[in-house]
Amino acid sequence: MKTFKSIIITIFGFLVLSIPLVSVNAYAACDTTTDPNCVYTSSLPTTSANSATLAVILNIVFAIIGSISVLIIVIAGLKFITSSGKPEEIAKAKDTIIYAAVGLVVCVSAISIVSFVAGYI
Repeated sequence: MKTFKSIIITIFGFLVLSIPLVSVNAYAACDTTTDPNCVYTSSLPTTSANSATLAVILNIVFAIIGSISVLIIVIAGLKFITSSGKPEEIAKAKDTIIYAAVGLVVCVSAISIVSFVAGYI
């Protein structure tokens, strides 16, 4: 159960940290550089990042997450090997391997989705 909580906290933390990467240009009512009658009333910040930049940043983040997941699988494998036949330690190691493998699949899927979407933007 503790591992499930840490997975939920990790996903929530990733979502919170990825909020600043979202472009806010869609909220601007008009362009003050081309329209002289435009009154810019929004206090939202703008960004100059394009989809390629965001794709590179997200690919780096997903690569780091994937590397951590592989490292967790290796550590859990070592715990499995050194469990000395204790059923509770074997179960904990198996659960850790399963959760890390699911995280790795989610990470690879996320990389694929980001690459696919960034190719069409």
